[in-house]
Amino acid sequence: MTTTIAPSGTYERVSLTRWLGVGAVAVGTFSVVTSEQLPVGLLTSVSSALDISEGTAGLMVTVPGLVASATAPILPVAIGRLDRRHVLIGLIALMVGANLLSAFAPNFAVLLISRLLIGIAIGGFWSLAAGIAVRMVPGEYVPKATAIAFGGATAANVLGIPAGTLIGELTDWRIAFGLLGGLGLLVVAALLWLLPALPADTAIHLRTLADQFRNPVVRTGVLITFLLVSGHFAAFTFAAPIVDYHMGIDKSLLGPVLLAFGVAGIIGNFATGAATARNVRATIITISVSLATVLVLIALVGTLPLTGTLLMLLWGLSFGGIPVGVQTWILRAAPNSAEPATALNTAVFNLAIALGALFGGLLTNTFPLTTVLWFAAALSLLATAAVLATRPTAN
Repeated sequence: MTTTIAPSGTYERVSLTRWLGVGAVAVGTFSVVTSEQLPVGLLTSVSSALDISEGTAGLMVTVPGLVASATAPILPVAIGRLDRRHVLIGLIALMVGANLLSAFAPNFAVLLISRLLIGIAIGGFWSLAAGIAVRMVPGEYVPKATAIAFGGATAANVLGIPAGTLIGELTDWRIAFGLLGGLGLLVVAALLWLLPALPADTAIHLRTLADQFRNPVVRTGVLITFLLVSGHFAAFTFAAPIVDYHMGIDKSLLGPVLLAFGVAGIIGNFATGAATARNVRATIITISVSLATVLVLIALVGTLPLTGTLLMLLWGLSFGGIPVGVQTWILRAAPNSAEPATALNTAVFNLAIALGALFGGLLTNTFPLTTVLWFAAALSLLATAAVLATRPTAN
């Protein structure tokens, strides 16, 4: 389908309303990513309160990831020509309800049901959000709009997850979920106010999604997403025990450490946005090699609070650039099919989160905690090999 609502030419200015609309999409991305990853900071608290193992508590990340991976390709097909503005608002409303259900869940089974609903919201929002941000501005502003939209995801690490972790530590993990539901209501209001009508020019069919696999550069981009994201979440899902048990950092400092991780991540996001404008292939190679190196160093020398904290900063810096880097790769490989290509990549992104968390849980329940770090590093190196074997449509 067409991905612009105005012809891409040289524009001296973009209206403030359009940029605020892109910002609203970024806030929505912030909300859904915080909803998805909030259990990372609350893992120990939830497992203790509900009397389950930390590996089992990791299912709070696995379940929404699996559901989102199915929702991402199916929802663009199911909604046909529906106005994307209405769909996004509905998905955020679903997120609000799911977080409130999490806050009042009487047991782990109900909590997992709420996480399933979160997965539907995440998969649908992610599959549409990147393409909508692109449609809001002329072609020459697309890299900036993409960086802003995905900056919401990185900001979730900077503010959302650490804030949720801190709230959970100071009060109760249920309150963290409840407040996130309240934030979602504000996002609904922002989207209603700032987004213009965004009807689809043509309906997307399943074969449209399947056609993306015929593009070898898109296939490689999807593979890169799977390897880097699954590796990262195999380890990051268990950031709380890694920081506590492996690095020797007091549990009360988990929130600030995750905040530092997120600040580094948002720097990595915007640095990558600038770097991909010059050479996307070299940028992704740098990210994947850096991520592998940092994870190995954490396993080997990150056993002291100081070195552990410094390495967490480097971890955040490396991972922060992955979403915008891979999305830029995808958009350049399929410039006229942004929505179906993004939906496919979103499906794999969330599948990678789910499987990464799942295998990370299996590894932590069976082997020493540092095993997940080695596993993640190995997958990052495989991603490097995939990039080296493929040249993007344009550097």
